[in-house]
Amino acid sequence: MKPIDTKNIKQLLVRSTNWIGDAVMTTPAVRAIRKNFPHARISMLVKPWVGPVFEHSPHIDDIIIYDAGARHKGSAGKVRLARDLRAHGFDAAILLQNAFEAALITFFAGIPMRLGYSRDARGALLTHSIPCTKAIRQVHQTEYYLNILSKAGLAANPGPLEITLGMEERDSALEILAEYGVGEDELLVGINPSATFGPAKQWFPERYAELADKIYDTYRARIVVFGGPGDSALGEKIIGRMQHPAINFCGKTTLGEAMALIERCHLFVTNDSGLMHVGAALNVPLIAIFGSTDFVATGPLGPKSRVVRTSMACSPCLKPECPLGHLECMKQIDVNTVFTAAKEFLEADTPR
Repeated sequence: MKPIDTKNIKQLLVRSTNWIGDAVMTTPAVRAIRKNFPHARISMLVKPWVGPVFEHSPHIDDIIIYDAGARHKGSAGKVRLARDLRAHGFDAAILLQNAFEAALITFFAGIPMRLGYSRDARGALLTHSIPCTKAIRQVHQTEYYLNILSKAGLAANPGPLEITLGMEERDSALEILAEYGVGEDELLVGINPSATFGPAKQWFPERYAELADKIYDTYRARIVVFGGPGDSALGEKIIGRMQHPAINFCGKTTLGEAMALIERCHLFVTNDSGLMHVGAALNVPLIAIFGSTDFVATGPLGPKSRVVRTSMACSPCLKPECPLGHLECMKQIDVNTVFTAAKEFLEADTPR
């Protein structure tokens, strides 16, 4: 593989992953990219919903939106995107996303150097093609993304997840909490009962409700429920099962506001999800409930994160729905187990 002359790369494109959690797990690699190219102008190509993860990053100069629902829709839209990228005059592209399309678009954009994993039959489109071995697919995803750099001869020192929030989002979070009568000094506990990629990743709503009530009874904490626009009914279901009041933020905030609200939480209880990684990156005390997915590959990396799971022969199956039909890996995680973990955080003497 030809060595990369970092000094001659002045305009650099980084293709982000498409999911919030994956994007957060690329942040150590993004930081490493900046260290390797300290004088380059670095642009991040993102789908619209991922943009807030990098909006205030000190390692990114520009965000380019890949709007597959409008300007860049369909085959004509991809050609338009390639033309848009060509106008920037990029010297190189680092593809953190694995898809064939990512390599194809940068190829037609005329970007001279294209670095990424040789996956999805795209190796011939890359100038610097990194083998995606079985071993690298079994490590934590943060290492997976850093490996792209190290195998290309670039520095790839590991480090923490990183999200930088802006004052606008933080001020908005305070205003939202004030609208619901939540004071700045009140104990705030967030729960995140949703997760993409099927119900096998989701702990049961009735158990979230029981847990929230136990936390309220013991600590008089204000309970807030997080989720996306499609989770509003789930949030209402949980609140409807509770004996005490709670606030449903599902679908009522932007991602930037949700991240700032999570930062305000004294504890965040969550399924394996994008917001789980957000909480970990923000160093929020966090309990992650794992069932079907692999906590080794996608577990939260925050210093105050704890995984709750049961060891079963069939886990992790990585299936969106339980192949056995009874979600035993989640059933064996009872409310008292999660509450015990919550107590350890909420009764800790050390300040956040």
